[in-house]
Amino acid sequence: MVARRKEKKSQNRIFIPLEGLNQTLENLSKHFTVWVPMPSGENEWSLEFKPLHRGCKILLDRQSTLPPKKVILPQGQTLIEYEYKKSESDPSKQDLVLREVIDESPIIVFGTRPCDVRGFLVCDKVFLQGRYIDVYYRARRLNTLFATLFCREADDACFCSSVGSGPADMEGSDIGITPIDGGWILEGLTDRASEIFSLCDCEAPDEKQIEDARRVQEEVRSMRVGNLRTDGVLEGVKGQFQNMELWRDIAESCLSCGVCTYVCPTCYCFTITDEPQGLRGERLRSWDSCMFYQYTQEASGHNPRPTKLERYRNRLGHKFSYFPLRYSGMIACCGCGRCIRSCPVSIDIRQGVERVREAHHGCVCS
Repeated sequence: MVARRKEKKSQNRIFIPLEGLNQTLENLSKHFTVWVPMPSGENEWSLEFKPLHRGCKILLDRQSTLPPKKVILPQGQTLIEYEYKKSESDPSKQDLVLREVIDESPIIVFGTRPCDVRGFLVCDKVFLQGRYIDVYYRARRLNTLFATLFCREADDACFCSSVGSGPADMEGSDIGITPIDGGWILEGLTDRASEIFSLCDCEAPDEKQIEDARRVQEEVRSMRVGNLRTDGVLEGVKGQFQNMELWRDIAESCLSCGVCTYVCPTCYCFTITDEPQGLRGERLRSWDSCMFYQYTQEASGHNPRPTKLERYRNRLGHKFSYFPLRYSGMIACCGCGRCIRSCPVSIDIRQGVERVREAHHGCVCS
């Protein structure tokens, strides 16, 4: 038994049969919290990443409706717990006791797609670089592994190849998952993968399975998903910033509902509130949205983005101009298409980008 375990540690690939997926992940859940895509409710039309539980239905055949963003940046997160206690040295006074809440539990996110992980690479720039490091984000990020699918299920809303990624982009992933007949081949991409494979009671793939996986990977690498042109958009947003007629036309049908930001893997806006309960309380970080009127409202009552025109201009501009300008050209959009699918009035961010490019090039040419 010891020799067999050592042999499995040395494996760089394992094969999981269709009927063995749940059991394999349940074995891993003894050591990690395993997040997988599963139905949001009783029906299967909406998928989201949730912690694995016995008997759950894991669905890897299409992109999840919600990205796995909440695994590392929870929608609601306790940062600090506090309590007022009577001072031991002076009973007439109270001491404030603070306890920082940092979650370092090990996590595996199984069944992500390249666009999902790309979202975290964008967030890393904000939370892990520069003078100030977000210790809460960092703790979860360092203790999370990603097992990512070679994606063959792109639809008309996807455009990952247009923003510097692609359906075979494994940057940021620890394990690559290749679907083949009868199951999946998992291939280690980082040193951390060996620990996962050592805990899986799985065999190594045979030569035919390896060849099948190679063909699938070549097929996916040859795919170009989306044909959006982003060259010149950085300058276009700046050049057309005061073109109110353009932005009004682009954002005319927007409801400011914020769903585009909540389903986006790269949107990281948040608010912080203190929630007291008697002498105790919590400081919470919660998702917010730049599409909400209150997001930029100041204490004086002034709001620098009073209408949906300014708010949508900021959203598009941040992703395709402000962020790339600050972070070496990296576009803060992963091309997953979730905002396009989820928008109740069918706003397509690609059309907005194209409109800005056309307006700017027209101004330059004239």
